[in-house]
Amino acid sequence: MRKAQSAGAVVAAAAAMAVVTGAGPASGAIAPDADVAYGGHVSLSAGRIAVWLRSVNHGPSSLANATVRLQFSEPLADGRELSQGCLRSGQHEVLCQTGALPVMGEGQPVALDLWTRGQPAEVTVRIDTAWNGGATDRNPLNNELEVLVPATGDPYFI
Repeated sequence: MRKAQSAGAVVAAAAAMAVVTGAGPASGAIAPDADVAYGGHVSLSAGRIAVWLRSVNHGPSSLANATVRLQFSEPLADGRELSQGCLRSGQHEVLCQTGALPVMGEGQPVALDLWTRGQPAEVTVRIDTAWNGGATDRNPLNNELEVLVPATGDPYFI
């Protein structure tokens, strides 16, 4: 297993455990409150999807890590190596670690160079938080994004 997939596998396993078991803060503990938001751009040209994404935490609590989920309306081609901390979780989905998210700070940027199985005229990209360590996010609208990306090669902002 490649190093990038190994790190991402740990994140995916933690996210799956949190979703399946409802794991979060210890029983009786107060969940941290962190407002995670995403921004960046995505482009599509001749089946190539280029994504640049940044994660920001507006606080009031810091997070040790979070997992961002990127879902694509078109199936992704196999055989592409992903950025460190990212892994494929299906034909249409990629999960990536954000790294530490300090209050009013940014995580590590995510840069992806992906290919679709064909050459679609457009792709819809959905972005959301798959896992945030059990934190309460009172403003989920800034971390649940969707953008329609025509195959013009132009960057479309998320």
